[in-house]
Amino acid sequence: MFVNMKPMTSKEEEIMQVIWKLKKAFVKEIIEELPEPKPHYNTVSTLVRNLEEKGLLLYDAFGNSHRYYAAIPQDLYRKKKLKDLMGGYFDNSFKNLVTFFTNEESLSQEELTELSELINKGLNKPK
Repeated sequence: MFVNMKPMTSKEEEIMQVIWKLKKAFVKEIIEELPEPKPHYNTVSTLVRNLEEKGLLLYDAFGNSHRYYAAIPQDLYRKKKLKDLMGGYFDNSFKNLVTFFTNEESLSQEELTELSELINKGLNKPK
């Protein structure tokens, strides 16, 4: 696991989301997937190089062009982010995390029921 994974800025995370979606992409393809207003090519290229330096992106070279792909799977990054979030805001407790969401007024009764069903399925899953 990437224990010492360097944190990403929000813009770097946005780039990684595109890479995870496309699997492999040139800078131009990354830009096409980003929302308006589109960032300048050099800006995206710099962010991509930063991600590469952090060990989060790898590339295939085609002459002077590089096609980038993730060095870390999205689910592994997601787990790391959730672990950090839980440690920083929920005392490393899934119960505190779930309690937070169940107390949110924005969750409907239907969503609460679905969450409960998912938790029960997880508890009954063979280990």
